[in-house]
Amino acid sequence: MTAGAAPPPSVLAAMSKLGFHVSHTYGLSETYGPSTVCAWKPEWDILPDDERARLQARQGIRYVGLEGLDVVDPKSMAPVPADGSTLGEIVMRGNAVMKGYLKNPKANAEAFENGWFHSGDLGVRHPDGYIEVKDRAKDIIISGGENISSLEVEKAVYLHPAVLEASVVARADEQWGESPCAFVTLKDGVDGSDEAAMAANVIKFCRERLPGYWVPKSVVFGPLPKTATGKIKKHELRAKAKELGPVRKSRM
Repeated sequence: MTAGAAPPPSVLAAMSKLGFHVSHTYGLSETYGPSTVCAWKPEWDILPDDERARLQARQGIRYVGLEGLDVVDPKSMAPVPADGSTLGEIVMRGNAVMKGYLKNPKANAEAFENGWFHSGDLGVRHPDGYIEVKDRAKDIIISGGENISSLEVEKAVYLHPAVLEASVVARADEQWGESPCAFVTLKDGVDGSDEAAMAANVIKFCRERLPGYWVPKSVVFGPLPKTATGKIKKHELRAKAKELGPVRKSRM
């Protein structure tokens, strides 16, 4: 079973080839959890490995212990269409959801606005009813006025044969306001001595798979900071990106 952070399809595919049968679940500390499970469908058995992994990387359907789950427009609270592309906030309610944050009425008013617990996760609902997290609201990268999902960029970076781990955060950009910055750990045995060449290679790789404005403008190599449970500390990476300063506007 995997949870805590959305696994890239490439990691699920690699684990499947090693013989692991992974159940993907999703939830928050505030909702006890799991809140959802990506329930396996028998018809997925005959699909190619990459397609099975893509479907399995979604967060899935409401778990039996949760009363209510939806993906809604956070302003109108109207459910988003099940088209796999319209972004909304994932909300929950039920007796497994917390009563509130201790002695913090302001946070509670925001978290439970309109009678639902607001997860802060942005996602979509697919035509088969399965939901998929696209990003934390605070992790969305706004580049040139366009929203970029850090998770989608990470999926592309993980496909690179030299990449062991990756995390993408916003970095200040003189031209676009923000742009994706990829923090990458290389696999053992990969020669990363020429970091500039390796960064250019990763960027070229992503450019072949992502819209132009989604491509990381900078790549930083090294071990990624993690919690005791192995979750990447994105707040530390955002601080490091801030220390790097803005991506300079081309003078060409």
